[in-house]
Amino acid sequence: MTSSASSRKPTSSARSKNLAGPARKSPEAWIGSLGVTGQVELLVIGDELLLGKRQDRHLPKVIELLKTRGIDLAGVEFLPDHEVTIAAAIRRFVAAGMPILSCGGIGATPDDLTRQAAARAFDMPIERQPEALQLIEAHYGERAWPNRVLMADFPRGAKLIPNPVNSVAGFSVGDCFFVPGFPEMAWPMLEWVLDGPLAHLQRAHPPVEFRLRVSGVVGEGDLLQAMEATRACYPEVWLSSLPTRGRTSAEGFIDFGLRGAQADAAAAFEMFRRAVVAHSGAVVVDVVAP
Repeated sequence: MTSSASSRKPTSSARSKNLAGPARKSPEAWIGSLGVTGQVELLVIGDELLLGKRQDRHLPKVIELLKTRGIDLAGVEFLPDHEVTIAAAIRRFVAAGMPILSCGGIGATPDDLTRQAAARAFDMPIERQPEALQLIEAHYGERAWPNRVLMADFPRGAKLIPNPVNSVAGFSVGDCFFVPGFPEMAWPMLEWVLDGPLAHLQRAHPPVEFRLRVSGVVGEGDLLQAMEATRACYPEVWLSSLPTRGRTSAEGFIDFGLRGAQADAAAAFEMFRRAVVAHSGAVVVDVVAP
């Protein structure tokens, strides 16, 4: 499906030669218009995570980066270093119109297959990106050849994501953004993406969440009607319920959250709070307003 760029140092005339095969449809033709929902999907790629050899650090950091910008995380998938599996995930989220942030698998070792997976997902050939090659050569000199230059091979038409650590760029295809797995590189690169190509997703007035904690001789089932009535009146408000068991029923509590646009969330919260207070076994012990 994809063609591999040579790792042998070419002559100056050969460097400008197109390394790809016949022309194919552009990434834009695949993607269409993405990024209209204020959400992104996170892909974290690496066998070492799935095998328990390393612990993921990307998810909490990405949540932090998104939250400060009013962007929601739609979901996260941890994937193996498997080209077909990664490509299938990319295609699935592209078809859903969901921008993707992907961490890991864009190095030069045989188990780094994210670049190839992206090329497969968009039915594009792999070719050497001249600007990425120049950056690698400028940083590493002769040590760039023959291996490090492989990290300049991207799906045709890919754009570069600057790497402030070692100048080995990440890449994007449409609204799909691919950065290394190293946190010290990935996180500033993701900030660049969120404040640049995906800046249109940032919201000045993102959803807010009202929270209350309920204790007493009451369980989730006792408050189910109150929850359902609130959701029926305010279907655009997301209502969550998280119970915590104590040593006795009296020591347990339930954390409720109501998240949505400011006015709707506030109204839903007040309706639900009143219903809880009216329940004979419930005691509101804590309230947090945005």
